Amino acid sequence: MSNIITVSREFGSGGREVGKRLADELGYAYYDREILEEIAKETNMSEWYVENVLEKGVPRSTVLHFGRSFSYYSPVTQQAINLLVAERNVIKVLAAKGDCVIVGRGANTVLTEEHSFNIFVYADMESKVARCRARASEDEKLTDKELEKKIKQIDSARAKSQEMVANFKWGDKRGYHLCVNTSGMSIKQMIPALAAYAKQWLEG
Repeated sequence: MSNIITVSREFGSGGREVGKRLADELGYAYYDREILEEIAKETNMSEWYVENVLEKGVPRSTVLHFGRSFSYYSPVTQQAINLLVAERNVIKVLAAKGDCVIVGRGANTVLTEEHSFNIFVYADMESKVARCRARASEDEKLTDKELEKKIKQIDSARAKSQEMVANFKWGDKRGYHLCVNTSGMSIKQMIPALAAYAKQWLEG
């Protein structure tokens, strides 16, 4: 069975960096944008469109039960559900290939039966704004208040996506094996300890 680590994260918390550095440290495959690329190939849609639809998700009143027919939903909702099903299938296929770290995309809920080690990365707002600011392109002119609004909007969308497929709230510590606070921390320096923790859990 593959050793699988999933990384869920607040926007701006550095979760993507945690995932990539952790994969490099352990010698695991790393999947992030690759999932969107595979979904786009399967559905013959652009990556941008796939990502946009998946971020918006389906109406909160919609309860998903994978494996059943969704033909009675509206075309827009139906398309979102089809993409969620494609996303789920892609994640399953990638996880079956071997040891890996998967960032985002609700992989922690998709891979429950695969006994993945699930990490949640978070940080205080000041640290998230600072990290976003440090990585922003030169032509991005958002104020701190605008960045905070963007961060809250993205995190809200991620929380809604989680609610559609899981029985615990996004960010609830009971849904993860390890919660990591990156506020004011050097992610690079944290990785050896995180890798050791993950290896012990996976080998246990």
